[in-house]
Amino acid sequence: MAGLKSTMVVLVIMMIASFQVRSTMAQTRHIVGDSLGWTIPSGGAATYATWASQQTFTVGDTLFFNFTSGMHNVAEVSQTAYSPCASTNTLSLNPTGPATVTLTRPGPHYYICTIVSHCQIGQKLTINVSPLSVATPESTPLSPQSIIATPPSAFELSPTGSAIPPQSSASPPFAAAVPATLLAVALAAFY
Repeated sequence: MAGLKSTMVVLVIMMIASFQVRSTMAQTRHIVGDSLGWTIPSGGAATYATWASQQTFTVGDTLFFNFTSGMHNVAEVSQTAYSPCASTNTLSLNPTGPATVTLTRPGPHYYICTIVSHCQIGQKLTINVSPLSVATPESTPLSPQSIIATPPSAFELSPTGSAIPPQSSASPPFAAAVPATLLAVALAAFY
């Protein structure tokens, strides 16, 4: 009986740890420009540079460009095309708003609006995306507070203070499978 209790305690701790790993890998949905959206900013390019400097971008996150179709678009461009606002040879173009872009690779990303002179007067954004980091037991020790407290990614706060729930669909598929696998192992131990 004591062996069964200790096995259950170990399985429960493993399940809690797997939920902790999953919560650290949840994506963040960044609303570009917050309430301003994706438009010609009155403060010029500094507006989006300031917004980006207050964000942390990670592979798997999404950028939500809120704009009206026909009035604006969003194109990802190379670094060399970014400064002069060159709209030829875009890496991707989203003409329909609002548009969501998933960040699939680390490194710098450059976005512009290709309509008339919108980019030249400040509708441009550059971000740096960090690689996805996976928490390990060594880097995320379980403490009583971390088990009881709400995971920090349960709700993200935008710079304006509004709560933005993360989209769970971008969590890697294996992260959802770990708790289910541990539950299956625990049930199998009883039969």
